[in-house]
Amino acid sequence: MGQRHWHVTGKVLTAVIVIAAIATVTALALIIRRGLSARSEPTLLETEIARSVRHLATPAAMRSVRNPVPLTADVLADARAHWADHCATCHGNDGSGNTEIGRGLYPKPPDMRNAITQNLTDGELFSIIRNGVRLTGMPAWGDAAGHDDADNWKLVHFVRHLPKVTRGELARMEALNPKTPEEWQQMQDEAAFLAGGNETPMHPMQSQHTDDR
Repeated sequence: MGQRHWHVTGKVLTAVIVIAAIATVTALALIIRRGLSARSEPTLLETEIARSVRHLATPAAMRSVRNPVPLTADVLADARAHWADHCATCHGNDGSGNTEIGRGLYPKPPDMRNAITQNLTDGELFSIIRNGVRLTGMPAWGDAAGHDDADNWKLVHFVRHLPKVTRGELARMEALNPKTPEEWQQMQDEAAFLAGGNETPMHPMQSQHTDDR
């Protein structure tokens, strides 16, 4: 009975090894043929690995921590402005991740309005924001000493708010998004035109260069 058991076990292990080897060879063949383009959609396996890494990015002691910053209108406004200036480039003002940079990342930024992000604890969201996630496009924000922790906790509130963000909020955020000098100039020109002025305001950097001469 014992010999038969080990015989069957040996066959099973051999089959598993053969299947794993075939899968590895197949994956390598696809990589050689297609390359490792960030334009590709992640496979289900890669998606699950990315989610596991995101979970492991949070120290166990942080997972049950509640947001210590009370939610007020001012806190939400601060977080909204911070998000528009620092986070929207990849995540979008609405948290969808549907931006030029977001679409080009691998793995792609998650749609933060969806349950898979909204179901994370406050501590998990804070840890991801503060410490980043290795092997993804998510950087660590703030200094290691924790001087920016209050701002990161405010961002946790805004992440919770993303499913309810309004068109008015999105419009205000667009004005706060990072802009190229050309975009800034266009925005200033449009504002001057609507105001009925003839002179075009200078970009702050242009004004600084003029003062330095």
